[in-house]
Amino acid sequence: MEKLRRTMLYVPGNNPAMIKDIYIYQPDSIMFDLEDSISLAEKDSARFLVSEALTNVDYLGIETVVRVNGLDTEFGLADLECIVKAQPDVIRLPKTETSEDISEMEAIIARIELENNIPVGKTKMFAAIESAKGVLNAYSIATSSKRLVGIALGAEDYVTNLRTNRSPEGIELLFARGQILNAARAANISAIDTIYSDIENEEGFRREVEHIKQLGFDGKSIINPRQIDIVHEIYAPKPKEIEYALQVIAAIQQAEKENSGVISLNGKMIDKPIVERAERVLQLAGINDMEQSDGR
Repeated sequence: MEKLRRTMLYVPGNNPAMIKDIYIYQPDSIMFDLEDSISLAEKDSARFLVSEALTNVDYLGIETVVRVNGLDTEFGLADLECIVKAQPDVIRLPKTETSEDISEMEAIIARIELENNIPVGKTKMFAAIESAKGVLNAYSIATSSKRLVGIALGAEDYVTNLRTNRSPEGIELLFARGQILNAARAANISAIDTIYSDIENEEGFRREVEHIKQLGFDGKSIINPRQIDIVHEIYAPKPKEIEYALQVIAAIQQAEKENSGVISLNGKMIDKPIVERAERVLQLAGINDMEQSDGR
């Protein structure tokens, strides 16, 4: 089953206390940032801190992601040489505009894995799309590598590129969100929405999370631990949804036992889309098929 990525929490790579203890907040993914949140003078020290943390801290199974600097900067290659050896789950490439951006970074990652006896392909990739060009190339980016597990919208740079700014309604992001979401779905990878930077506006944050959930996004990049519970609450299925999903899975299992090619529930046929939605509901509820079939 695909990994849950409802929340991807940014952690500045120059903050030792946050790096060490951030897992206590239980986001789905922790993203250590070496790029925009780090000043030029702190790039080297942040890289070292993150590498040491990945090597020595137990993040209790939470997915670890590192946003490196782009390869068009003087820091990108140094980031990869240091971080890949520390074996994070995912490397996040910023400001991705073409499939070639992915291919270039993938080749370097593969070389570093090979040189350090890391299974080639172990390090996954995530692409942040932050420009009009990147949005228009979203599908080619999403399908550019088997390492790629997701694409994300980076709205701050994107709206600047569009020569506008962010609004509470988010109308300026409609096209980008649709393009990125459909590209991710076509490639069968995760789609993650952009940050909501007004930490004190909980009502506005809730509205935006409800909006992107309805669109179909898997989750949201977040910048404060206080946002985690809100996202997880909004993404949590309602009791009636869980009950129906359990019934759907039970009907499938019963049909399999009876070697029946026809699956129905309450007189209605159950087809593949209904099954997929039921499986997604149970995943969001923290219930897997084995648990429910065993009656646990």
